[in-house]
Amino acid sequence: MFPGSSIHTEITAYQNIFDVECTDIRSRIWTNGVSLWAGLPSMTKQIWKPNDNKMSCFFFLSLCDVNFVVCQLCALLTAVWFRLYLHPSKTSPFVRHVVATLLGIYFALFCFGWYALHFLLQSGITYGIMILTGVEHMHKYCLVVALGYLSFCQITRVYVFDYGMYSADFTGPMMVITQKITSVAFEIHDGMARKEDQLNQSQKLLAIRRMPSLLEYFSYNCNFMGILAGPTCSYNDYIAFIEGTPYRHRELETKGKVNGKSRLNDPSPNTEVIRKLATCFISLLVFLSVCKVCPVERNVDDDFIATTPFYAQVVYLYLSMLTTRPKYYFVWTLADAINNAAGFGFNGYDSDGLPRWDLISNLRIMNIELATSFKVFLDNWNIQTAHWLKRVCYERCPYNPTAATFLLSAMWHGAYPGYYLTFLTGIVITLAARAVRHNVRPYFLGSPTHKFVYDVITWAATQIAICYTVVPFVLLSVGPSLKFYRSWYFCIHIGCILLAIALPVKPRHLRLKEQQSAVQPSLENTDSNSNQKPKAS
Repeated sequence: MFPGSSIHTEITAYQNIFDVECTDIRSRIWTNGVSLWAGLPSMTKQIWKPNDNKMSCFFFLSLCDVNFVVCQLCALLTAVWFRLYLHPSKTSPFVRHVVATLLGIYFALFCFGWYALHFLLQSGITYGIMILTGVEHMHKYCLVVALGYLSFCQITRVYVFDYGMYSADFTGPMMVITQKITSVAFEIHDGMARKEDQLNQSQKLLAIRRMPSLLEYFSYNCNFMGILAGPTCSYNDYIAFIEGTPYRHRELETKGKVNGKSRLNDPSPNTEVIRKLATCFISLLVFLSVCKVCPVERNVDDDFIATTPFYAQVVYLYLSMLTTRPKYYFVWTLADAINNAAGFGFNGYDSDGLPRWDLISNLRIMNIELATSFKVFLDNWNIQTAHWLKRVCYERCPYNPTAATFLLSAMWHGAYPGYYLTFLTGIVITLAARAVRHNVRPYFLGSPTHKFVYDVITWAATQIAICYTVVPFVLLSVGPSLKFYRSWYFCIHIGCILLAIALPVKPRHLRLKEQQSAVQPSLENTDSNSNQKPKAS
């Protein structure tokens, strides 16, 4: 043997050992790095613990949350510039479409990195479906493909990457884009494939009579005003905003004047934007102040359940769920302010001649907090999503539209089991609330005192029912959600099922027929009165 062969063998052995050690070190670095990244919030909490200030919750925001707020504030400033310097009177719709789209893509890339390409891919695939398929069935294909693509991304984010983490949740903007894609598809179907007498009043107003261009389609889906937090809007309203041609005039318009006041064709949104920004500031301040005071998870704590009286559990449930709403108030009101700052959202004038900027508003806070029925709460919470569900599903589903609408809403929200528990519970409560309203409410309308008593009772019942329903939505998992319902002995489920069975409610198609038959005679009387010639005096 050569003298160097043993040395070569030893070197090879040491090299193998070194490779193994390096692999082990890389593995431990990766594991510890992931653990360190996952533990950053708790580390931050320990760092800021000496301050012992509730406002230090601000420092617990994830990097994704900070990016989102920064981008939305930049979008607000950009919206003011967009309205002042790219006004329809100063530039062409083509330039406004291009700038709005490019800025939207830039903000999306800043917040979500290359995950933002899903926004373009989802929009591109569905636009190809619109072009290649006929208008007779394109709305069905777009609904299945857009919702399927969204569900695929949600499932991979939840079960492949990290369960329960909201950081870098790129599926949030995709939820809004899915609404826009399906809305456009159904509105094109209404405008190009259905007869006029087959459409209701809302469908006639929203129907699209020509196929959008690729630029218009991407501008509608990915503009900087709504790419991060929406809200969803009508395609016709958006195009009218870009082109500078008012699309909707409200019933209060009378030859350009209201109560003798001249109307401006382009009213300033500054006052409304300032008011909504003040609402955002208050909502954020409240959320950061109370976000850790009443955690929702305490509702399923064993010691809390065992030692707390039931009435105190009810009060705590209401307070804990109440503290989760301000963050939604902040996000949706800020998104509305951004659109208004760009000049989008004008909705005519009120009876006092003041401009209304609620065309695409997503919530009415006072109506939510003072809601006296499940329906009133849902009608004022996430308004544009409720409109989308109504137009896409509820008005078009021939069988069990309520159940179908809640199921579509659960699928759209995501893959967490808690969402499905929430919306399944919502079906039962909606049916019970409808039965109570139809059968019990008429007995309390005889006097103001009785109606006031009814409103107080239904307000308390509505708030508790809402909180009871959305606990799984916050907890996300099946185990804690069922644990909470077991601690309440499923009492609201059982009570609502009994009410829905005991109190009869006519099917929806029969109620619609009665409404139509009631309206028809009044229309005939109006026509006959208008056709009568005035007598000569």
